Amino acid sequence: MNTWLQQQAEALSIKLDQTQAERFTTYCALLQEWNKRLNLTSITETDAIFELHFLDSLTVATVCDMASVSSLIDVGTGAGFPGLALAISYPSLQVTLLESIEKKTKFLLQVTQELGLTDRVRVICGRAEALAGLKEHRAVYDLAVARAVARLNVLSEYCMPFVKVGGCFVAQKGPLADEELVEAKAAINLLGGEEAQIHRISLPGGATRSLVVIPKVRPTPGGYPRRIGLPSRKPII
Repeated sequence: MNTWLQQQAEALSIKLDQTQAERFTTYCALLQEWNKRLNLTSITETDAIFELHFLDSLTVATVCDMASVSSLIDVGTGAGFPGLALAISYPSLQVTLLESIEKKTKFLLQVTQELGLTDRVRVICGRAEALAGLKEHRAVYDLAVARAVARLNVLSEYCMPFVKVGGCFVAQKGPLADEELVEAKAAINLLGGEEAQIHRISLPGGATRSLVVIPKVRPTPGGYPRRIGLPSRKPII
């Protein structure tokens, strides 16, 4: 699968060397091993992991100029998608993986250690609502990403406060992205975002993804994100 991923990544203008490709193989093996005792993913076959997790994560690079991105936060990263896959692929990228479930962060810590990425990948167990209020995380990231975490209006409140003005937030979504974007327009505007764009991409197996790109053009007001649990219970509409 290494060669396959290298070829598919090159089609996305990402060049993976042999060391990077081997890191994905190690990542896959660890994911499969840990998944036997911890529910990290319902996708367990090696081929599917490489396409529906690894390659899917790398599609973020089709909508962002990764050469201009030095810092990234992945909110609700789960088993490390897309943030850890992007960290493997871009050696200069400083990545923060934010996950609220402690067992998943233990997996992420082992993966980053085994891949030799602890110098530039930070794993944090916590909630976005709390972390985004801290000076060292608020409005400091070039890029925030999230995949299958919440509806877009809720997700924007989680993610936009982390992004510096001039950066952007990319949400990886499925077929209901247009509907979610209509619902999220008020939240995006309130939180400092410019009008969002949806980009469609098809994976080799036929699955279609929607990447919602939201540029950050104004500071997020100080009251956001609201306290833990409130964004999901009372979304901005």
